[in-house]
Amino acid sequence: MNSASSQPTTIAPSTESQLPDSTRISYAQLCVADSGQALRFYRDLLGLVEIRTEGRTTYLSTLGTQKPLLLITEDPDAKPRDVRSPGLFHLALLYPHRQDLAAILKRLTLHRWPFQGFADHGVSEALYLADPDGNGVELYVDRPRAEWLYRNGQLEMVTEPLNLEDLLSELNGHSENEFPYVQGVSIGHIHLQVSSLRAAEEFYHKALGFDVTQRNFPGALFLSAGDYHHHLGVNVWNSRGTSPTPAHSRGLTRFGIHLGNEQALQSLAAQLRPTPFWVKDSTDGFVVHDRDNIHIDIT
Repeated sequence: MNSASSQPTTIAPSTESQLPDSTRISYAQLCVADSGQALRFYRDLLGLVEIRTEGRTTYLSTLGTQKPLLLITEDPDAKPRDVRSPGLFHLALLYPHRQDLAAILKRLTLHRWPFQGFADHGVSEALYLADPDGNGVELYVDRPRAEWLYRNGQLEMVTEPLNLEDLLSELNGHSENEFPYVQGVSIGHIHLQVSSLRAAEEFYHKALGFDVTQRNFPGALFLSAGDYHHHLGVNVWNSRGTSPTPAHSRGLTRFGIHLGNEQALQSLAAQLRPTPFWVKDSTDGFVVHDRDNIHIDIT
């Protein structure tokens, strides 16, 4: 029998994060073979809004804002990324309401877009699929934080079957077309496959300052700021010990982390500038890279 101390609780442990609570994933940039196919998926099916095009890069946002959320760069000569090499495992789009997730589930089903899986993670409900270039995509909605469970001071995330019938009941029998594309979609988290969990923890936890929220999934690690369940996931399920992805490959080329706090930005810059992770200053912050040469724009 489990002891009382191991019983789950909804009370989060007190932590002093190195990063401000306003920290979030701001954008991601993907290199694709055919931007037309990518736009038919992200714009026409998922409902992101095209805000501008510069050269070969199309900038997409969510309804109601001009801040770029997803950058699609077309390069027909880019080589397909080896599925065993470091890079994107999945890009996770967070929907503001459960009804929004139900509507996109029904829309994708009616368009016969193939799903790779569905999961109830306790803290969230998620749909898994891939874009036309094979990039993993998660569409999800969070459960209220008051319902998140903790065990022995650690957030308890699980992978259980998702009740699709219950999710679709949010539509109350209405067509998905009666629920227009929504404002407020964001990148809730990015999940990477990396060559080494230890090296990833040294960079994302010790160097950047993300808190480790869960480390009991074999071969994976989850990190966050502001007591979120995770802004970053890393795993070595397919990529342990591999070399960085060659330049000019398809897939994730960079992503952004927005701190929302100038003092924290300057402090982190001073900490990282003398390290091998440093790349350069940028207009709104600076750029670094992790051990697998994935570039991160920190603002």
